Amino acid sequence: MIEVRFHGRGGQGAVTSAEMLALASIEEGRYAQAMPSFGPERRGAPVAAFARIDDHRIRLRIGITTPDIVIVLDPSLVGLAAVQQGLKPGGMVIVNSPEDEAGIRKAMNGYAGRLASVNATEIALKILRVPITNTSMLGAFAKATGDVRVESFVEPLKKRFGKIAARNIEALKAAHEETRIHEGR
Repeated sequence: MIEVRFHGRGGQGAVTSAEMLALASIEEGRYAQAMPSFGPERRGAPVAAFARIDDHRIRLRIGITTPDIVIVLDPSLVGLAAVQQGLKPGGMVIVNSPEDEAGIRKAMNGYAGRLASVNATEIALKILRVPITNTSMLGAFAKATGDVRVESFVEPLKKRFGKIAARNIEALKAAHEETRIHEGR
């Protein structure tokens, strides 16, 4: 089973990311769950969302506290919270950041584990014309982990985004191409 935690800010699409990841996994014939984490959040406040993927029926109905993968949609959250908290040994953090590997690791208090990065904000602004990074970060997830194919996101994105799906698919593919993978030290 693969457990994923998304960190973002209200309005950036963390909850939608978790849903799209689950639906893309189901497109591949796997089982999946997506769970939001709601509280008194408002637009711009830190939020979390979660997803599980497995080849077998998922019977767990509890929160994810020890994820295999952490995805950070907003680079400002890297320094505000220990996003790698609870990450399983050998897990990976996938970060939206314009920084190089050394800059990201420094912001994460010297995190030495597996890391992937992409400037998803730049991609979103260029293609979508808004700083919503959810579909870009799904492309980064696909490249960094190999757990879900990029093509498996196409139908769920078409159903979710309708007329603007083509631009979201373009952002997904651009991030997939531009994601940098940094092995742990």
